[in-house]
Amino acid sequence: MTPRVREILNWYGSDNPGVLTNLARLMNTGRLAGTGKMVILPVDQGFEHGPARSFAKNPDGYDPAYHFELAIESGCNAYAAPLGAIEACARDFAGEIPLILKINNSETLFSNKSPISALTSNVDDALRLGCAGIGFTIYPGSSERKGMYEEIAHAAHEAKKAGLAVVVWSYPRGEQLSKEGETGIDVIAYAAHLAAQMGAHIIKVKPPTAHIEQEAARKVYEAQGIKVSTMADRTRHVVQSCFNGKRIVIFSGGEAKGTEALIEEVKQLAQGGAFGSIMGRNAFQRPRKESIELLHSVMDAFAGKNSK
Repeated sequence: MTPRVREILNWYGSDNPGVLTNLARLMNTGRLAGTGKMVILPVDQGFEHGPARSFAKNPDGYDPAYHFELAIESGCNAYAAPLGAIEACARDFAGEIPLILKINNSETLFSNKSPISALTSNVDDALRLGCAGIGFTIYPGSSERKGMYEEIAHAAHEAKKAGLAVVVWSYPRGEQLSKEGETGIDVIAYAAHLAAQMGAHIIKVKPPTAHIEQEAARKVYEAQGIKVSTMADRTRHVVQSCFNGKRIVIFSGGEAKGTEALIEEVKQLAQGGAFGSIMGRNAFQRPRKESIELLHSVMDAFAGKNSK
């Protein structure tokens, strides 16, 4: 147990020993063990976007075992996936890497301007499969937010009672938000803060842009001189928005992009105080060797090492 991990655990003073143990498991696994930083491999894209869009670029990805192996071999802190993918291989890889069960999901066969995910598994499944935590997506800005907030309130209560960590994907979307506004700095910081207020131990958001969506927020950002010009500035503000940096905030890899652009973005996130990345398509859609090299470069950036 390193001083940094112990410091982070102290931020969660109301949680029981089971939750703290699982948070410690997440932070003490993989190449970043003990640093307080984390890189998680999430593979919910098959559910969210369909199998061909997710796995055709690297057909090995059609097999759930491939993702377990990739997360373990690359030294990730955890692997996150929906129920079916974890059930398929949890026994074969029991105890080898912390698991996060994504308990709500959506698909692209139907879409509307007010998204909401369906509950597709539960806390009992996470316990049965030996998971360290549950994952849950909320869409701040959706007209369906009331139902989502009530569902995560119940799921988080049950998870914490059972000693599981709670990871919240907070993705702003809704008919009153512009497409550009979904990743605007004021909206992302707000979404991250909402997840913290709902009791998330780990908060996942998208890297923010310098766009400011809400006019009322713009006045404050300008009057108070909040810096948003660089990704590092914006990351620092998002982390600050989560209880002054006393909640673990990690950032998604987003749409598939080139290696150089991705690593540069990660370096900016790290400079701004991000606790890590949760990287799916940018990793598993590449050939295995290239994927592992990329994940190692991302980990090195968060560890403060020079990457190739």
